[in-house]
Amino acid sequence: MINVARILCNNYPTRLVCVALGVSRATLLRKPTITTDLPRRIAVRRLSDAERVEVLTLLRSPRFVDRSPGQVVAVLLDEGRYACSESTMYRLLREYGEVHERRRQARHPEYYKPELLATGPGQCWSWDITKLRGPNRGEWFALLVMLDIFSRFVVGWMLVRRANAEIAEYFIEQTIAEHHIIPGTLTIHADRGSEMTAQSVSDLLERLAVTRSHSRPHVSDDNPYSESQYKTMKYAADFPDRFGSFEHAREHTGLFMTYYNTEHRHSGIAMLTPADVHVGIAAEKLAQRHAVMRTVYVEYPERFVNGEPKLAVLPKEVWINQPSDNVEAA
Repeated sequence: MINVARILCNNYPTRLVCVALGVSRATLLRKPTITTDLPRRIAVRRLSDAERVEVLTLLRSPRFVDRSPGQVVAVLLDEGRYACSESTMYRLLREYGEVHERRRQARHPEYYKPELLATGPGQCWSWDITKLRGPNRGEWFALLVMLDIFSRFVVGWMLVRRANAEIAEYFIEQTIAEHHIIPGTLTIHADRGSEMTAQSVSDLLERLAVTRSHSRPHVSDDNPYSESQYKTMKYAADFPDRFGSFEHAREHTGLFMTYYNTEHRHSGIAMLTPADVHVGIAAEKLAQRHAVMRTVYVEYPERFVNGEPKLAVLPKEVWINQPSDNVEAA
């Protein structure tokens, strides 16, 4: 009975054959297919090969290449033509792997993760702009800070009422000139604010032979040292909720930058100040500390549960986004 049903299905709908012979469709489908010389039923709605080529050519034409099949059908009908149904167009496109967004999409550039290395001061700077609240509602001042990532030393800062590309260009040029940077030896890293990516700033860095680097969009930790410096400033106990005037903000910022460079100790640079590292007296300072600890250890060794104190060392490398192979090697 199953064999007969299979043969009849070549010429009649499967559902009708199963009902007439009392055969379950599931049983019919589980049985192996029987080879037969009887010709299979030809689908009368199927497009001919010539029609398929014509429809595909139409869909790929410059006129319709960026339109959906539904729009193509509608346009043709408005012109008094009918090639095939929307579902048939989709089926043809699917056969050739062309079912996707047919409109041209915006292509965003590929942003690479910045990987910057500094083995001493004056090799890599990072800078950023933060806002300081003014005395009146909606009034803000812009603070520009340039930081050496190896020493954490603030090499330059500027407080303005409103930042723009022209001010950023002046700030960078003056800071580089003040520190007598040799062309071709410095990399400056920044976020992607309009002031940082301005063409005039890019032209300036190229003219000064300074390598330009930018954070990836929407990635906050690509500029960690500048972010950390701003956090230290704004989380200080004496940082006001708002400044009484522009002069007040500038005076407070000047005092903080002096404190930050000469008194604030950083865990990332062996608890030294940025000035100690920047001027090159880090080794002397660490040796002095070790000598004090050794003296105390000789007198009270029982107080040192971990044994003889070890000489602290300054990191030899400072990275922005250290590559994974370097992390493993370290």
